[in-house]
Amino acid sequence: MTAPPPSNDAAEWRRPSPKLATLRRAEVGLATLILMVGAGGLGWAAAGVQIGCVALIVALAAGVALDFFAQRRVRAWSYREREDDLIVSRGVLVKRESVVPYGRMQFVDVIAGPLERVFGLATVRMHTAAAASDARVPGLAKEEAARLRDQLSRLGESQAAGI
Repeated sequence: MTAPPPSNDAAEWRRPSPKLATLRRAEVGLATLILMVGAGGLGWAAAGVQIGCVALIVALAAGVALDFFAQRRVRAWSYREREDDLIVSRGVLVKRESVVPYGRMQFVDVIAGPLERVFGLATVRMHTAAAASDARVPGLAKEEAARLRDQLSRLGESQAAGI
């Protein structure tokens, strides 16, 4: 009787940097502040102080709810490097797992918008021949994003599947 082959399940799931949650909180906070000023000002100008205060409270409640959902989305992202592929998991209501074989990757991008750069974060995006491929890992520290890009590029070249 032979031993079973080693399982790929031993690879650990990795998550985005905690700074991504802070970035999302800052984005939601700024949007909430703008909404509160706009709604409160319009409510006060159109119908008086009481309506302005109600509009402020409604805008604040909407911001708190939006922050709750944004934080859940951040916690839902994870990825796992295995021997032959990368698995990216995301989604709160509908859980989605994408398996990207290293040999099918055409190129790997590291992108960082202005706010991501302020927080020292980047997103790694994998491109394959499939039109529907949307494999990306957001919120990685710049060093981790560079490491993952280099690792994926190296494995993609060594396991190229004749693309």
